[in-house]
Amino acid sequence: MGIQGAKRHRAAGENVVATVDPVAKACNFKDVRDVPLGDFDAAILCIPDGPKVTLIEYLLSNKKHVLIEKPLFSESDAELQALANLAEVNDVVCYTAYNHRFEPHFLRMRELIQARSLGTIYSLRMFYGNGTARLVRNSEWRDQGAGVLPDLGSHLLDTLRFWFGDNFDADFEIRGAYKHENKSFDHVVIGSSNGLAIQLEMTMLSWRNHFTCDVLAEKGSAHIESLCKWGPSTFIHRTRILPSGRPPEETETLEQSDPTWDLEYDHFINLCQNNGGHNLENDIWINRTLRNLSIDAEVNVNA
Repeated sequence: MGIQGAKRHRAAGENVVATVDPVAKACNFKDVRDVPLGDFDAAILCIPDGPKVTLIEYLLSNKKHVLIEKPLFSESDAELQALANLAEVNDVVCYTAYNHRFEPHFLRMRELIQARSLGTIYSLRMFYGNGTARLVRNSEWRDQGAGVLPDLGSHLLDTLRFWFGDNFDADFEIRGAYKHENKSFDHVVIGSSNGLAIQLEMTMLSWRNHFTCDVLAEKGSAHIESLCKWGPSTFIHRTRILPSGRPPEETETLEQSDPTWDLEYDHFINLCQNNGGHNLENDIWINRTLRNLSIDAEVNVNA
């Protein structure tokens, strides 16, 4: 029942039958294993990375649907595959939540890419920054491991698969890894140049929260400036002029509250009602990619 737990609680509304937290006094239970199994059908886990696999295994074994706040990490692909098998055997949903998939301009970018409206894509660059470095440093558990790399990098890698499809793959390398203020990484740049040129930059040192994306392609370009929660959020689609010239552009700017939490909760409920299965193949790919990058980052740390 931290920041993310409170957001999920608001989205679930009247469907909540119990809250669980080992510390927060206002919650009903200190451990999910103390909640009577007959009282609930699904659980939303907004918890530190350490206990995730153990609690997911407990819930799936008892035929409970599970939404897990991203990221879902493990030391081995086999451990995550075992969770996938458990979900299939017990016919329940195991869904790792990446709420940016429900960001309006992310959906529009996906439509452009999937429809091949941009033609051959030459390069893609994303920047995701917040100003949480000091909060992370002061946390009892967050300033450890690879820091910003799994925290924000998991979102960016998931976004690539959302836009390009579940079979998207690329070999990423560390282009910059920094520990400016924290014991863990607080600024990382990764990239891939096998085919599509990709650069993903993530930082906890952007004192104004911000997101940008630039896609350059054969028939034009597409751009996202900010997220709804940090609005205004703008989408720009430019259509190329041949042989050269100022391209016409379509621009849409949204000023609204963050719609992603409610939309993702509705998506999860729909999965539960329609035997939606799991998305753990995505977690296995993200986990493997970030695990390799974390090792590479420690070797190539810049500061």
